[in-house]
Amino acid sequence: MCRTFFSLMPRGGPLKCSFPGPECFWPCTAKVLVSSCSESASSLIPGPGFISAGPVSGRRLRRLLSFQRYLHSSRLLWGTTHLNPLHILDEDYIGQAKCMLERVGSWNFDIFLFDRLTNGNSLVTMTFHLLNQYGLLELFQLDMVKLWRFLVMVQEDYHSLNPYHNAVHAADVTQAMYCYLREPKLAKSLTSCDILLGLLAAATHDLDHPGVNQPFLIKTNHYLAKLYRNSSVLENHHWRSAVGLLRETGLFSHLPAEEGLKIERQLGSLILATDISRQNEYLGKFRTHLNQEDLCLSNASHRHFILQMALKCADICNPCRPWELSKQWSEKVTQEFFHQGDIEKKHKLEVSPLCDSQRNSMGNIQIGFMTYVVEPLFSEWGRFSDTRLSQTMLGHLGLNKASWGGLVQQERPSSPDELEPSSPASVTMPTPAITKSEPESASAVEPTAVTTATATGGTNSKEIPQGSKES
Repeated sequence: MCRTFFSLMPRGGPLKCSFPGPECFWPCTAKVLVSSCSESASSLIPGPGFISAGPVSGRRLRRLLSFQRYLHSSRLLWGTTHLNPLHILDEDYIGQAKCMLERVGSWNFDIFLFDRLTNGNSLVTMTFHLLNQYGLLELFQLDMVKLWRFLVMVQEDYHSLNPYHNAVHAADVTQAMYCYLREPKLAKSLTSCDILLGLLAAATHDLDHPGVNQPFLIKTNHYLAKLYRNSSVLENHHWRSAVGLLRETGLFSHLPAEEGLKIERQLGSLILATDISRQNEYLGKFRTHLNQEDLCLSNASHRHFILQMALKCADICNPCRPWELSKQWSEKVTQEFFHQGDIEKKHKLEVSPLCDSQRNSMGNIQIGFMTYVVEPLFSEWGRFSDTRLSQTMLGHLGLNKASWGGLVQQERPSSPDELEPSSPASVTMPTPAITKSEPESASAVEPTAVTTATATGGTNSKEIPQGSKES
């Protein structure tokens, strides 16, 4: 969906981009679905950035209708306000989805099945359930209608057409984050505010992701790249988008203003930590803490840093899932990479690393990613939290890497002209400077675009402990 500006056409007409041209890579597909939508949208007060009182964004039109649609289709708010939140929640669950939520802490949790059982509402259902399970609605006196509206808007602002960076990925990361929050070291140390921030950051960490990476936005002169000065462009956008929804729904409006701003800053610090281009910076800091054994989880800043590392692990944990789940995620992220490469070829741009379907294979991409990004991070996490879950994740990682290695060997042609996988030296992780747009608490914000090298089909770069397949 084009995120520039839209002009509202006559009743029932389409929304057309006010700045069409070859430089726009985001085709406008928004339509005015019903005539009343045009009338309602025209009455909206335009926010900053609109040219006149007429234009209204496609996203804003969807928000106008989304909660109204939900009110008509859900039993959540129909004459049941006297019930407690758990009973209200139960009424919206079908049997199988509810049974799955009873095992939401299992590392084998199948988010794809859960998304089907919830009719594409896995992110809303998962996040609401976890917040309710921790008692955070009551503890922070969160208005249930505002919270549900916030989660619906978050889910809708993920692009469903993205093969990978969509609401299902966000739900998967949220479930993984919950698994980490239950680890003994964290469970006995984290405060309720830490847990609230961790779950909200997981749910919103890729909000409004366009399905392309930061280098693409920079080389196409996208307005987001200019807005955030080419530094953590996507992560800053995810954070600011999340803050915008928090303020639009007034979820924390009952809290003192200072507390609300603190939550927004800390939320930003967590989301910015998912920038893969700063992976080495975060990993180095984590390793130093572990070597010096100076992590003290009674210290608020240390707890926040561990939350950052937990979110980083949750964001890239797909290679540590069981093969049946991990392979599906690999196919989806490769499809998104190659789609970006096709766009770059179409517009005669330099094709980004990993995005050329003629020079990269899914197996080589995955082996490189596991070797140079995932293994180092999860090995250090295993040092910090040496539990059954950590051993299970490392075990799956080793098995999955071996499986991809075997597939690469089977598919490798005998042609001498075949391009060999890149060496470790070709893996580059630029570390941009922290800009003023980042939260004050983000002392180290991570990576943006990983130019992950592909590796050979080897399966034993180092010995990996084999954990139980049951978490």
